[in-house]
Amino acid sequence: MKIAYFVDEFPPFFRGGLGTYANEMSQQFRSKGHSLSVFSRNMGNDPTSEIWNGIDVHRPRLMKISDIFSIVNPDEVKTWDNNGQEFFAETILYNVLSASKLVNYLVPKENQHYDLLVSHDWLAALAGIVARRNLRVPFVFHFHSTEQGRNPHGSPTIKDIERLSATIADRIVTVSYAMRDELVSYGYPEAKIRVIHNGVDEKKYDVTRFSSRQIEAFREKIGIGNAPMIFFIGRLTWVKGADTLVLAMTHIIKEIPRAKLVILGAGDMEQMLDQMVHNLHLEENVILHFKMVPEDERLLYYAASDVVVLPSKYEPFGIVCTEAMSMERPVVVGARGTSGFREQVIPSGEGICGYHINPYDPMDIAKFVVEILKHSDLAETMGKNGRNRVKEQFTWEIASENTLSVYRELVDI
Repeated sequence: MKIAYFVDEFPPFFRGGLGTYANEMSQQFRSKGHSLSVFSRNMGNDPTSEIWNGIDVHRPRLMKISDIFSIVNPDEVKTWDNNGQEFFAETILYNVLSASKLVNYLVPKENQHYDLLVSHDWLAALAGIVARRNLRVPFVFHFHSTEQGRNPHGSPTIKDIERLSATIADRIVTVSYAMRDELVSYGYPEAKIRVIHNGVDEKKYDVTRFSSRQIEAFREKIGIGNAPMIFFIGRLTWVKGADTLVLAMTHIIKEIPRAKLVILGAGDMEQMLDQMVHNLHLEENVILHFKMVPEDERLLYYAASDVVVLPSKYEPFGIVCTEAMSMERPVVVGARGTSGFREQVIPSGEGICGYHINPYDPMDIAKFVVEILKHSDLAETMGKNGRNRVKEQFTWEIASENTLSVYRELVDI
């Protein structure tokens, strides 16, 4: 089938897990004989059209439109700061230009017929809505998270965009049963919703790719040496819980004084985390790496760690968890509210691969991190079980097949 694919993040632009998802799934679709035209955000100097790894990619060049956009800007968005309003205006323009290129150029002038329209999250929703109206082609909307879930007091405008997308879409795809339950609680039509877990490239995320010498050298490079390493990776925002993990370190070092926490990521919480580490006198035990790193380097962080801790307060799925599990690392994950982690991580019994914790409670986090660090046999068992679970349920091959089965519900092939 031929698919028009609207997604805000696509290489070379990555903001988070959605970029990884779009990259991996597009390659899976291509390898299975399907054709995609991807419409993604242009960060300024990206090619407006190119073939990227066999994928037809379009990135309309954006303009500054805030002067005129203020006339039609929703009143609620006018209360945002200047950066937020500029981002919203650019997002609207990205959507309109993408839909216009598809509807007015690729279909009539290039004589391309599309079987399906697909949009991911609110950032690319309007392009799918406009294209659906003009082309009368089936439309699938993917919820990777919701504005309400990310922030209960979030933007009414974004919530309206999400609801309109769900209303117009012929199918809604989401990433976990926890996320499905959240959507149903908001009144979204359950009959439209399909659950498809995300995945990981288990061949790439394989700790046996690295020798013990490589891992030791990397641990020395980042200042760990032979100390027990706790690893956090993610956006540095309240919802991801890095601050609670820093608080947990005050309890962890009472039991394991040499333990070191490495935090890798970027976001609004950087200054606060730096101040917390100073105020709590944790400079010897917490290493802050405020940056995004290439995938090859990210693999080494996983390989070097003894336990991966992801105390998210809201996590519809969490690709980093599958990456850690695939790398045979035990995981400690937040399991309150909307938590896809509960579906990924088995916390007891024969298949145990990690622990579920209360992400609001530093002592609960500390308790289970210490348990893993003090019992190497348990940690090894969790790691092996985690990788086996990934190979059985959470690969991109499985995710792509399940996704295509949903798409085929709408397309007469």
